Amino acid sequence: MCKNLKLIPLSILLFNCFDRPKTIKVVPIFSDGMVLQRSTMVDIWGTASPNTDIQILSEWGQRLNTKSNDTGAWKAKLSTPNAGGPFFLKIISNKESFLIKDILVGEVWLASGQSNMEMSLMGYPPNDTILNYKEEIRDANYPFIRMFNVEKRFSIIPEKSFKGSWLEASPSQIEKFSATAYFFARKIHKKLDIPVGIIHSSWGGSPCESWTSEEKLYELGIYEETLNRMNQNVQKKVIDKWFGQFNSIDIPKSKAFDDRLEKEYEELDFSDNQISRIDYNDKEWKEVMLPGRFDSLITSDFDGVVWLRKDIFLENVNVDVDYSLHIGYIDDMDKTYINGNFIGGMNGLGYWNKKRKYKIFKSFLKEGKNIIAIRAIDTGGPGRLEGAMNISNNIGDTIHIDGAWKYLPVAEIYEGKIYKYNQEVSFEDRPSFLKINPFMPTVLFNSMIYPLIPYTFKGVIWYQGESNIGKHSEYTKLFSGMMKDWRNRWENDFPFYFVQIAPYKYTERTDNHQSQFLRDSQRKSLKLSNTGMVVTLDIGDFNNIHPANKQEVGNRLARLALVNQYGSRLNPLGPILISSVTKKNNVELEFEHVGSGLILKKSKINEFEIAGKDMIFFKAKASVFTNKVILSSENVLLPKYVRYGWSDTPQPTLFNSDDFPASSFLQKID
Repeated sequence: MCKNLKLIPLSILLFNCFDRPKTIKVVPIFSDGMVLQRSTMVDIWGTASPNTDIQILSEWGQRLNTKSNDTGAWKAKLSTPNAGGPFFLKIISNKESFLIKDILVGEVWLASGQSNMEMSLMGYPPNDTILNYKEEIRDANYPFIRMFNVEKRFSIIPEKSFKGSWLEASPSQIEKFSATAYFFARKIHKKLDIPVGIIHSSWGGSPCESWTSEEKLYELGIYEETLNRMNQNVQKKVIDKWFGQFNSIDIPKSKAFDDRLEKEYEELDFSDNQISRIDYNDKEWKEVMLPGRFDSLITSDFDGVVWLRKDIFLENVNVDVDYSLHIGYIDDMDKTYINGNFIGGMNGLGYWNKKRKYKIFKSFLKEGKNIIAIRAIDTGGPGRLEGAMNISNNIGDTIHIDGAWKYLPVAEIYEGKIYKYNQEVSFEDRPSFLKINPFMPTVLFNSMIYPLIPYTFKGVIWYQGESNIGKHSEYTKLFSGMMKDWRNRWENDFPFYFVQIAPYKYTERTDNHQSQFLRDSQRKSLKLSNTGMVVTLDIGDFNNIHPANKQEVGNRLARLALVNQYGSRLNPLGPILISSVTKKNNVELEFEHVGSGLILKKSKINEFEIAGKDMIFFKAKASVFTNKVILSSENVLLPKYVRYGWSDTPQPTLFNSDDFPASSFLQKID
């Protein structure tokens, strides 16, 4: 594999340097360092002058001719050899030509999803980092693993243009690699001893519908109202006129990959410091119920700066001791005050899901009325306060601060700027418009998937779902519809391997767990042919939505590919439920992908439950027989339903002989 590194002749390099093309171009993915899918016909395309003859010469010996059409677009199919390289391509049109150098031929995969796929080898410091990331970065010396990062963009219409570049897996560049995709590629590269290329196109926080085409969403009958609004949006000149009357400041932008912009957001000035004062007049402010969203009260998709104030009364409590303020989290940033005194804040990127606990010195408090003021900044997506909200001390006094709060928006984010509202602004005059953002239906498909078509690859790996929690009823048809749509557009029934979302404490309320429904929707998507799912119940982190062990996630994805595409004789999956029957008062569950047999590990929590037709669930006694689990409960005489791992934070107990966990499931008994 790639043993004979080739030197490009000096005459060709000199020709390339002094004869730069002016009209003939290729899309950015056809650039130095690229990886082409081996042993197949790959598409290559670009633009030139209309009706121009174009010749493509490959170093591996292929010569082909094509011609641009009346608009200048051209496309050709290039036959690729077995794995090898580096090679070059020479593209010639009239008197122009150029080289694409350092081309590898091997296995190419498309990686997409939200933050757990986007998460780089650096992670999201300081809290969300990759397991052993310093060693992984230091040891990343794999010149035959390459990654093309599609630049983030969103659009309401399909785009042909995109930006990006190929990177080599080296200590100097690996920090920009998707960690999950890198570990997937590394496993395949080591097993097959061939080059591996990853086209990485993901966006943290993005829902599945953002990656699905408009045509498919209309076909599925979902998000139609939003799509109609997007297509009938207010004219931009009307929107610009509204924002044009206010002063603006630029949104802070990262200069380095791991820049959290803490100082930049901390120092933003909205001319609003007086709002934290105890004597500030908030009588005309409207009210919002918290915990919950605070952004949608202004407009359905408001992003910006909102002040929140609440009166609390300290009577018959001890104000001679220090207190602490507790809030589950504030999405995204905050500065928090008591009686005009600053007590804490989290400003910068990455604090959207971090619990707030701020010390309140006893000197800040008084008997009677006290005022809490919070300046919250919502940079995108839902802006909300969540979790338990209270003030407490260490001698047992607790004052709950949930319920009605007063709110006032003081600035709004629009197209890269923050517009500062004045005190006289009337929001009734604000034009009602839909603010396009990267989390809306179709917009990422249009700009980060559509322009990649028809680049040739082997298959897709996908890690997404957290942003669709609460919308599980539609996710099964949405996710399956998206997979079918991509395959139809590429005219290829390529494999599609996805990661089931990991356990995470999304809420403190035990009666409001939701993520298990989404995991079950993902499990049901396995009904679509040529798919596979990685279960992560055993490698999640209840306190971190970005689990650190991306090595195992990548390895499990690679195992699916190695078995199904590359002939490895391994069991690629954890146990998957295939049938359920009642025998007397017992429930008998049958699984596939059990290896040499199922294993029931000991745990303090029994994750198996059964219920009658009333769906009141009871813990079940469980035993294992090869590929079956037998359940029973003295509280359920006629079982009709069974479930396993049915919470946000399940502790897996059912594994196969390869030590892969079973998926969460809810099943009506056959």
